[in-house]
Amino acid sequence: MRRVIEARILTAIDARVAALLTARPRPQRALLVDGWTFGLVDADREARLARWTDVFEPAAEGLALHATLATPPARTDALESVVRALRDEGALTAWRNERYAVARRFEAPPAFDLERAAARYFGIQTYAAHANGLVGTGADVRMWLARRSATKAIDPGLLDNLVGGGITAGEAPLATLVREAWEEAGITADLAMQARATGTIHVERAVPDGFQRETIFTYDLALPGDFRPASQDGEAVEHRCLGLPAVADVLAQTSGAEVMTLDATMVALSCLRRHAGTAAA
Repeated sequence: MRRVIEARILTAIDARVAALLTARPRPQRALLVDGWTFGLVDADREARLARWTDVFEPAAEGLALHATLATPPARTDALESVVRALRDEGALTAWRNERYAVARRFEAPPAFDLERAAARYFGIQTYAAHANGLVGTGADVRMWLARRSATKAIDPGLLDNLVGGGITAGEAPLATLVREAWEEAGITADLAMQARATGTIHVERAVPDGFQRETIFTYDLALPGDFRPASQDGEAVEHRCLGLPAVADVLAQTSGAEVMTLDATMVALSCLRRHAGTAAA
């Protein structure tokens, strides 16, 4: 037997997701390397980046990395100086001291690496791994949710998936999941390795700090009934375990203390559609 979620709730969730994805206009100016668009920025960010004439040069679509920056290490070093200056000007989210690989496709050789704090500013394609932490089977399936710390640079205080994090340069999705599972919920590596891959979700939306363009590798992770999450890094400050209809109610919230991040909403919604039936409104 499957838990049943009212169709009107799923409709409300879909409407909330659509509204968040289209709340701001998509940036139209391109950042290019070797003729390939690696980033998207608005006109203000384009003008700001154009100040670094030794790093960027004008292109019809926007800005291109200077032709003299012909190798990944040279591009990485040049952009690092730009990103550090932007940080000092207060233009970026919190510095992570982690780098994302910027490539034409996942696992392709990177054109360069970029500090994670600058990912949205430059509008690069990023990747993440998220897991729905599940307990029980059939009509008794419940999902663990986490609350992000109020000190998080992005989406502070909002509800989140039990496990989720960005895939840094040279890291595989499952390796990211295992690392984040321990840091965010105290899940051991041997248990995290049992997570079942369920697909990918794509997020593209303009946000106050730039443009989020992310592919999320999604997983379902079955957890023992007596499991209790324990954050190891302080990034999660609360956990709760809810039945799927109650999770759906959370996903539909648009304001207040029970709002979930857009990324986590989309990941959890895909899980609801796999594990729960739908009743007519």
